[in-house]
Amino acid sequence: MAQASAPSIMISGQGPIASTFEYLEDPSASASLDDITHRPDKDWQQAPEGSATQGITSSAYWLRFNVSNRTSEDLNLVAELAYPQLDDVTFYLLSGGQLQKTFRTGDSFAFYPREVDHPHMLLRFALAPEQTATVYIRVKTAGSMILPLNIWREHGFFAAASHEQKLHFFYYGSLTVIILINLAVFLTLRERLYLYYALAISGYLLFFASIKGYSFQLLYPDLPGLHARALLISMPILALFSVLFCRQFLRIPAHSPRLDVAIRAMIWFEILNFICALTLSYNDAVMLSAISALVFFSLLFVAGPITWAAGVRAGAFFTFAWTPLTVGVLATAGRSLGFFPENFLTEHAMQIGSGLEAFILTLALADRLYREREEKIAAQADSLKKEKARNEAQDRLTEAMTHDPVTGLPNRNRFEWMVNQRLSEDPEGIYFVGVTRITRLDEINRTLGLNRSEKLVQQIAQQMMDLALSLPSVVSIHDNQGREERVYQLAGDCFGLLIDSRQVDDDYQSLNRSLRRLAEPVMMENLAIELHPKFGAAIYPGHGDNAALLIRNAHVGMEITPHDRYETGLYSSQYDIYDESRLTLMSDLREALNQDQTELHYQPKMCLSTGRVIGVEALIRWHHPDRGWVYPGDFVPLAEETGVIMQLTSWAINRGIADLAKLNATHPELTLAINISARDLSSPGLRHQITETLQRHGLPASRLTLELTETAAMEDPETGLKALQHLAESGLQISIDDFGSGYSSLSYLKQLPASEIKLDRSIIVDICTSDSSRVIVETAINMVHGLGYSVVAEGVEDRESAELLRHLNCDRVQGFWLCHPLSLAGLRQWLDKHQPPDPLAFDQAGR
Repeated sequence: MAQASAPSIMISGQGPIASTFEYLEDPSASASLDDITHRPDKDWQQAPEGSATQGITSSAYWLRFNVSNRTSEDLNLVAELAYPQLDDVTFYLLSGGQLQKTFRTGDSFAFYPREVDHPHMLLRFALAPEQTATVYIRVKTAGSMILPLNIWREHGFFAAASHEQKLHFFYYGSLTVIILINLAVFLTLRERLYLYYALAISGYLLFFASIKGYSFQLLYPDLPGLHARALLISMPILALFSVLFCRQFLRIPAHSPRLDVAIRAMIWFEILNFICALTLSYNDAVMLSAISALVFFSLLFVAGPITWAAGVRAGAFFTFAWTPLTVGVLATAGRSLGFFPENFLTEHAMQIGSGLEAFILTLALADRLYREREEKIAAQADSLKKEKARNEAQDRLTEAMTHDPVTGLPNRNRFEWMVNQRLSEDPEGIYFVGVTRITRLDEINRTLGLNRSEKLVQQIAQQMMDLALSLPSVVSIHDNQGREERVYQLAGDCFGLLIDSRQVDDDYQSLNRSLRRLAEPVMMENLAIELHPKFGAAIYPGHGDNAALLIRNAHVGMEITPHDRYETGLYSSQYDIYDESRLTLMSDLREALNQDQTELHYQPKMCLSTGRVIGVEALIRWHHPDRGWVYPGDFVPLAEETGVIMQLTSWAINRGIADLAKLNATHPELTLAINISARDLSSPGLRHQITETLQRHGLPASRLTLELTETAAMEDPETGLKALQHLAESGLQISIDDFGSGYSSLSYLKQLPASEIKLDRSIIVDICTSDSSRVIVETAINMVHGLGYSVVAEGVEDRESAELLRHLNCDRVQGFWLCHPLSLAGLRQWLDKHQPPDPLAFDQAGR
């Protein structure tokens, strides 16, 4: 091979060696050394400054230059391509037209064996005095084609490499220290801000170690594929965690919602970029990361000033920190894309910028910690003051929560705590929870006024404490202020105490005497005020195992339990009408009505003049699957209170009329009576339902009688009268039930469109044995007849009463003398047996 007419690098003396070369593009990347040496000189381009940047290209590039030794000694030289990200580099050394040496290297090959243990692409060769050698270098890479050429004396290269390694060691060591410090702060404070910063700096560390080739050299020299991907993934890692750090450090969501939208979009983009770094080709991934870096650093570059303008102190630090890093990134990206030349600034700009950024942000985080520490110290001092005030307020609040403001007595909360505490300490004991209620206190309040009433309550409380002191059986404790507690105020008009029955040795006579004293009138301002107190008690463990239940049962005993020789009503489950199961009774009744699980039984009405049964009254019966038979007195009042009565009446009307239709074939003279309530009168659909049901079964309205009590009729006289008149106009019969049990207005009853009055069994039961009852019944019958109504006597239980009622001109009777209420089948059998065939058969009835 002939000596190439390439630029010559003359080495003389000990000064620095100025490098220069020519380069040629091989678009097909298929040319051989022989092809290249025969290419004309005009195809070659000059790189006079010893460096060329071609950007990202798929072409191969060839470099050539001559090296001449103009010294009098042998020279050991190193030719360096100072860019470690070149995939495939082949050095050809020619002397005297002959190929002397070939060496192939690059980061797509395993790191070893290389002639020099260094990340750059190096060729070692020797020149004798006055010797000239020609070097050809073929370069092919998937990333940026950056070609910085340096020619070194061997000892000079190793001295420069050693100096550079020290700088890199300092740089990487500083980043590592920053990472460890922030991780330590994160583990101490558990604030993600410091974790994000540590991971962001870790991304920078991985990026620079990869792009400078040190990670390939030191960590995975046999895995060139991993080396390429490590560089690619380092870029989205440092970007992702830098964005996360920036978002929290600058408190962007709180101060700039619009910027936060862009920040969150960037987070998702970097996650996508990370995935692409693992999957795309090297060139595509590098291009995407370069574009990402431009957008990412530009976005964070404006984030600092925006938050700074919004008053965030960290925004100033961030602005000063991010500016040199952004400049460095732009310079590095421009160098990679071929926009900027290869020089010291473009090669190290990002390292310099990242170092300044890390230093400034470390100062910012230290400032943040210092300020937070100062704020915590100030907050702790303020907290101590507030704690003192809070304790004082807590004492006052505790006093208010545990003591009545009028009497100063401990309240229900305190009483429940005391009782539960005593029961837990002495579970085998027997205790009485006693309650006292001043029943006239509301009346006294309205009469005397609040101020005088409070004085009276204070006087009563003092009297109760004096009486409790005289009873050794009353349990007492002391509060944290040393005050003795015996009597507790459970409510404004209710007081409570706990009695240890083991301390009682006089059959509670002392307690009874004390309670009688409380029942005596209280003198206040020359007024003798009757208090009318009530007393109740519940026993532990028989009536409950906790304070709340015992207090509840003591109240129940006070209200409904009959008293014996004691002043106190002792709780008994027999008289507890407030059983919890009653709360579910109405929902069970609704379900029973929907499932048609209730029944109607019928009680006959007999005409006293003919002895014939002329009608029946429908009576509701309910067999509960769990409770068994439930008496109407247990569920009908509740149904009226809750409104279920309207559903119950509707069901009874449908069932009763259907049953009457079944009886119609054999007993066409029978009428049906169904009870309704005052709530039913307010139902706008009652009349329509009755009319529609009667028509469906082919029965006239006169066959149905609606019974309601005089109390129900009087509940809302005007509305009730109008509703009854509408019902009567449709042909229905109206009956007033339980007459004589209330205090009805006769003038109002006279206005009702009724045809029948039913005398209550309470005035019938002793008609044969009591002259006064006989006179009352006779007067009532005459009066009712005088008003134009017929009379039905309820509750007739014997023949003598029936005969006397007939003698007194009563029209009809019903009761157990005839029979008990019967089911439909039972009623049919009874009618077939007892219905007399002629008007003279009265003697057959009731048998």
